[in-house]
Amino acid sequence: MIHCEHYQRGECRSCQWLETPYAIQLEQKTVHLQQQLHGLDESHLTWFEPFQSPVAQFRNKAKMVVSGAVERPILGILPNPLDQQSAVDLCDCPLYPQRFQALFPILKDFIARAGLVPYNVAKQKGELKHILLTESQHSHQLMLRFVLRSENKLPLIQRELPELRKKLPQLAVISVNIQPQNAAILEGSKEIFLTEQHTLPEKFNNIPLFIRPQGFFQTNPQVAEGLYGTAQQWIKHLPIESLWDLFCGVGGFGLHCLQALQQQNQQKTIRLTGIEISASAIAAATQSAEELGLHEQVNFQSLDAANFALNHADKPDLVIVNPPRRGIGKSLAEFLNQMQPHFILYSSCNAETMGKDLQSLTHYHMKKIQLFDMFPHTSHYEVLVLLRLMP
Repeated sequence: MIHCEHYQRGECRSCQWLETPYAIQLEQKTVHLQQQLHGLDESHLTWFEPFQSPVAQFRNKAKMVVSGAVERPILGILPNPLDQQSAVDLCDCPLYPQRFQALFPILKDFIARAGLVPYNVAKQKGELKHILLTESQHSHQLMLRFVLRSENKLPLIQRELPELRKKLPQLAVISVNIQPQNAAILEGSKEIFLTEQHTLPEKFNNIPLFIRPQGFFQTNPQVAEGLYGTAQQWIKHLPIESLWDLFCGVGGFGLHCLQALQQQNQQKTIRLTGIEISASAIAAATQSAEELGLHEQVNFQSLDAANFALNHADKPDLVIVNPPRRGIGKSLAEFLNQMQPHFILYSSCNAETMGKDLQSLTHYHMKKIQLFDMFPHTSHYEVLVLLRLMP
């Protein structure tokens, strides 16, 4: 258990399970996962112990609502967006790395110097809505994003930027995101880069990955590295010459698996097709493949994953699916049943929709399963399942 003043005072309840001992949290998540598999054939299934997370300082990203006054900004949450008095400063949140605590006072000073008036939802006035700060666990470089209502304050930000970069030389990527709507939307579509560098390099298991603004990236790097590494270990000795990575994001699963398979089969050329709706994520995945020297074996495309699969004739040996919380859905599950790749590797952030999808994958046995505790102190977790085509 960790101590948090904000939780004790009832100011922040993001960590609903904070008072539950960590071992009990894992037990409860395991029971929940087992319930989602009820009615499925587990006779071929090997369960692995849950992959544990550090209980504190495990997040690589801070998403801060900015409120208060320009000379005394508050970075944290605003439980009631219409009441500025409800603001809670979370600069000392125990989920962030200790290094972050030295950064926030410098950022608050920058806000004041640049005259970035915090946005007031009730009055629909002000400019600065959020600050998004992401750290690479590999290099400890930082990506800083300001979410603004308009471009009006851009000259003031640019004026003060050299001094900020002098104080925080680890700032590698700085950008401004424009979100003009008076709505509970974190960011808009327009991103204005203030640095030459547009991506934050990360590395898991010696696989280079790139974090981009507006792209999804796991917020618990130690558990994410374990998740990708486990996928690699599970498939590297299987007879696979071609694979699809659907909902591939920045390519973490596909590139981990491709490299492991290629190292085991140096006489053959293994092929990877990665599909993801986000063009930004595809750009990052392509960059990783180039750094690994695997770009000639890889085809990353910005498409809808389900539509791609349903309209593609080739049959891979392995299909990796890492869908959003809604799961892969009945039509894609039925398509996989018909296409019959030898193996499916299913990574899920919602075991309930995963359970329904597994019910639909009637031609497959579950072979391996492991829970990854990506989100300690909450009911959320991730799961990895290896499925094999029935003989």
